[in-house]
Amino acid sequence: MVSSRTVAAFLALASLLALVSRAHTQSGADSTTPPGAKPVPDRTVPTPFPPGAGPLEIARSIQLRSADEMSEQDRLLEADSESSIAERAGYADIAFNEGKWSYRQLVCPALPNHLFLRFTRNNGAGDVSVFSASIPRNGAGRIRIIPVERRSYSLFSPAPVNALTLAAFNRIRAEEQADPTPNSAPGWLGTALCYAALAGANPSAAPEGAASGRNYPSASAPSLQIPAQGGAIVRFTDLAAVPKPMEWTLIFNGKGRLLKAAHGPVGIKGEKTVPPSSAEQNAKPIPSS
Repeated sequence: MVSSRTVAAFLALASLLALVSRAHTQSGADSTTPPGAKPVPDRTVPTPFPPGAGPLEIARSIQLRSADEMSEQDRLLEADSESSIAERAGYADIAFNEGKWSYRQLVCPALPNHLFLRFTRNNGAGDVSVFSASIPRNGAGRIRIIPVERRSYSLFSPAPVNALTLAAFNRIRAEEQADPTPNSAPGWLGTALCYAALAGANPSAAPEGAASGRNYPSASAPSLQIPAQGGAIVRFTDLAAVPKPMEWTLIFNGKGRLLKAAHGPVGIKGEKTVPPSSAEQNAKPIPSS
């Protein structure tokens, strides 16, 4: 028969173990969440292009329309804007009032609140002038031009990497965001292709299987990466570029501002590879589907 002293000792030991266990549990809880503290929400990485924002399939190329193919409303908007376009072209030392100019529309679904046009004056080899124009459709913005070539020479530095081109594109996107479409986010590939077209991506021949001269640039192997600190890195290859396909890389911050653009020919032997930035090294790839 178990003595009362043994039972008492057993109960005392059980109580001690229970107290130790409870103290350990409370200590663990205190190390993570102090009493009365609000739970810390999971950190959301800021990015202008959430994964899956906008179908990839509809943005494989930027459609190019002749003046005759444009809507009547867009033709009237162009006509009403010509004086402002000429004034701003003059600031860039582009003689818009001299010679014969033609224009085509760049159809950019990612930026629907602007009419984009490509103006060209071709006086023969060595004398070609090109610039892009941005006209706000809703009046909430300014008419802007992006110089590409003046008499076959870049005005400052190549338009695709020019700081002035980046600044103009950021202002255009800011104007778009002033009147956002509900439940709609800009597609990352469509946005990148629109930048490339405005910056002068203008191949003389379309990729195999496409109607010649109808669409550009045609994107191959596009990818979206989200860096650990936020933002977005968009890459694609312009297969329609002449004489070689061109690889594009666009780096955005978390608020959607385009920070850097780079492009260069694909597959040149002996070319030096550019080491990835810290943002690119820490970026996570996003599936295209």
